[in-house]
Amino acid sequence: MPLQLAEGAGNAQRLTEFHSLSVQADAVFTLFLFLEITMSLDSLLESIPSYAKDIKLNLGSVLKQTELNPQQLWGTALACAIAARNSAVLNAISIESRAHLTEQAAEAARTAAAIMSMNNVYYRFLHLTENESYKQIPARLRMQGIRTHGVEHADFELWCTAVSAINNCKTCVASHEAVLREKGITEEQVVAAIRIAATIHAAAAVLDAAWSANN
Repeated sequence: MPLQLAEGAGNAQRLTEFHSLSVQADAVFTLFLFLEITMSLDSLLESIPSYAKDIKLNLGSVLKQTELNPQQLWGTALACAIAARNSAVLNAISIESRAHLTEQAAEAARTAAAIMSMNNVYYRFLHLTENESYKQIPARLRMQGIRTHGVEHADFELWCTAVSAINNCKTCVASHEAVLREKGITEEQVVAAIRIAATIHAAAAVLDAAWSANN
């Protein structure tokens, strides 16, 4: 399985220390995390356990969907990889996305993930609580990135919708999906983005579980 060691003299020492750990030999993502290794998307797919073959195949296919243009697709993938909170998944998606996203677009996708990680908690609380008075209180949370991201507004809203789906915020999903329809994004495009969100989230969960089982 092709892995590229990150530069740095500390890798040799970390590799020596790694050999002393009691882990399974096929735990490639464990080695990745310990050595801070660069992992390709193909290597990430191969590291997904056999019981999650559906997730492996789905991840490979959803990143080739034609309903979305490259910026929409890879911006969605990058934002969702951040939201999924798995280092191996984020590393592989980040590297793969460089061929498809400008740095401005990549930064905007990161911004979408960052702001939604805040907003999804806040507005999910407002949705869950039965006390309507909270909705009358100003949020007082800075959200300038929503207006200063510098990419197509519809693309940014698509990334926000996908991340909000991962974070299970009904209010945010409804709000951003409504903007998408106003901007002319089709239902097929929205579903394509949600497929990416669902599959990346599942891949992250599987790899997290495998990591826990080996430690």
